[in-house]
Amino acid sequence: MSGDDDFSDAERAFAAGFTAPYTSRDVSSEAIGAHIVDWYTLPDTDAAAEWDALRRWVEWATVRYNIPQTVIPACWYQHGALVEELSALHTAHRAAFDSSDAGYGPIGWHERLTIAVPRLAKAYGGGCNNGHQTSKPRTWLEPGADWDAWTSQAHAHRDTQAG
Repeated sequence: MSGDDDFSDAERAFAAGFTAPYTSRDVSSEAIGAHIVDWYTLPDTDAAAEWDALRRWVEWATVRYNIPQTVIPACWYQHGALVEELSALHTAHRAAFDSSDAGYGPIGWHERLTIAVPRLAKAYGGGCNNGHQTSKPRTWLEPGADWDAWTSQAHAHRDTQAG
């Protein structure tokens, strides 16, 4: 071999993909059909479109898969844990049925749905059969002196006996 000149530009570019340092995990999943919504950081300007897309998909999926109201109530959008679970399922569904899938996506989707239904039931917990019942969200107190005292040590060996 006489060196780098033996390779075309395309071959060098292809090889660089395997040898170049990986510098970022900040890549999009859009190429495989996924559209991930991070509800925690979603800007208000994008909210209406995202809610509408999720609502249309939830309505379709609950009818298609005959998911009862005891699992996903009509007020699902007011239950944060349900929103997160349903949004994740929506993303998985899009990716599973994307044209770039090799053919295993649909069966994977159905496996994920089977696993998710009990989680959906747990995330909801019932109680809104006669209209939405607002659940009291967990709250946190501002950390105080006990937090400062606790976090001043690693506590790695607090449960082991000396000697």
